[in-house]
Amino acid sequence: MEPIFLAPYFQKKIWGGRKLETQFNYDIPAGDIGEAWVISAHPHGPSTILNGALKGKTLDVAYKENPEYFGNPKEPVFPLLTKILDANDSLSVQVHPDNEYARIHEGELGKTECWYVLSAEPGSYLIYGHHAKTKAELKEMIESGDWDHLLRKVPVKKGDFFYVPSGTIHALTKGIVVLESQQSSDTTYRLYDYDRVDAVTGEKRELHLQQSIDTTTVPATDPKLNIVTTTQGESKVTEYLQPPVSPFFYVDKLDVVDELQLSRGEHPYVLVSIIDGAGQLVVDGQQFGLKKGTNFIIPNQVHDYTLTGQMAAILSAPVEN
Repeated sequence: MEPIFLAPYFQKKIWGGRKLETQFNYDIPAGDIGEAWVISAHPHGPSTILNGALKGKTLDVAYKENPEYFGNPKEPVFPLLTKILDANDSLSVQVHPDNEYARIHEGELGKTECWYVLSAEPGSYLIYGHHAKTKAELKEMIESGDWDHLLRKVPVKKGDFFYVPSGTIHALTKGIVVLESQQSSDTTYRLYDYDRVDAVTGEKRELHLQQSIDTTTVPATDPKLNIVTTTQGESKVTEYLQPPVSPFFYVDKLDVVDELQLSRGEHPYVLVSIIDGAGQLVVDGQQFGLKKGTNFIIPNQVHDYTLTGQMAAILSAPVEN
């Protein structure tokens, strides 16, 4: 059985740039490309399978038609989405709903996410959290545009990791590139967009002030992560997220030096994105070349696999309910 390799789906964004081409050597469309949906079964941008018996299918179709590759899951939709984001300009200040609010109002999953920072220009920062103590204070500060007092700014550098549960006010700002692991959702509520005007429509982008107030967690609190690093020879595995802190996905970083032997374990399948370096994936004696920007899934039929070479990867897997 082979791993499932995937081709990204690219999204144009008002804040996008060209770093997906220059940093990852992706063949991206013309214009401002903000996002590569590198492992996606979301209908707004599904990835296409590049190899094996499922070659040519989009991941959403494969998930429905070939459930055995994913451990015959109970979830009706593929629950995870991996993206690479190029913030050539600042994203809107935004918040995402939880599962219940999104189900009622949007008909899809909520959106909890996390970021691994791939690059950041000197002086870069995130919007991460807020200073309002009550919902009434939050509403007053949003409606009056008191952003300097409301928004919390956090310095950021390459290699940083941030967990962003639903209900967290947040934004990437200019000069940052991240790999984002998230629930498979495309629901975003904007509360501030710097009064930008869309080049096509000539109008300001829509804001969602009431939804933002409804879904923002007050007061804001920083998640307490239990980050654990283990070594295997010179290679190491850093566990960033696991239950109960993260109820929807596991996220690890793999740093491969020569060889790293891995197991799918109890996960029904595993998502892997190579974020630096190059090497090989070995499955049942078969070797598959890997380089920065390669994305694949270890399906349910594969239990043990090995990474060789000099590279770094982000791994994620669903939490089964």
